[in-house]
Amino acid sequence: MSLTLITPPAAEPINLADMKAHLRVTHSDEDALITGLIIAAVRAIEARCGIAMMAQQWRLRLDEMPRCLTLPIGPVSAIDAINVTDIAGTDHSIGAGGYAFAPGKPGRLRADTPWPQAALGGITIDFTAGFDGAIPAPLLQAIKMLCGAFYEQRESTSEIRRYAIPESFNALIAPYWEMRL
Repeated sequence: MSLTLITPPAAEPINLADMKAHLRVTHSDEDALITGLIIAAVRAIEARCGIAMMAQQWRLRLDEMPRCLTLPIGPVSAIDAINVTDIAGTDHSIGAGGYAFAPGKPGRLRADTPWPQAALGGITIDFTAGFDGAIPAPLLQAIKMLCGAFYEQRESTSEIRRYAIPESFNALIAPYWEMRL
């Protein structure tokens, strides 16, 4: 199984002006740094929680389709395309009648009709993930906290240090963090 980002989000959930206000930065000397920290904080939270905050398109590649598949990133709003390359190398598009889809987090997909026997890595599922509408406020606050911790701990040092991330950070992301066994 492999997961590839096809279309990244068009924007970040928090803009530069809002983050600068949170950090109490009034100059523009560090705009590039703060923009990079926003992106790093968002991607770190998305990776830990298995979520996509802003709409983005992903491709999941499988060797075979299980009876019911839980998509690895959510909330999933749409299945954009499903293609199967069979063992003879022929491509087959699976239409909406060939599967059932339950949106959300986790998004789930089930084959409702027999699919061709796939070659290794022959099943590709393109889907759109991201919150429809507003990002939940706890996630926005978590982005600000993590970005603030990155901003304060950016200097290099000879001793190994852990980032001083507030304890409340985990409480903010806990409802969105799916534990995997």
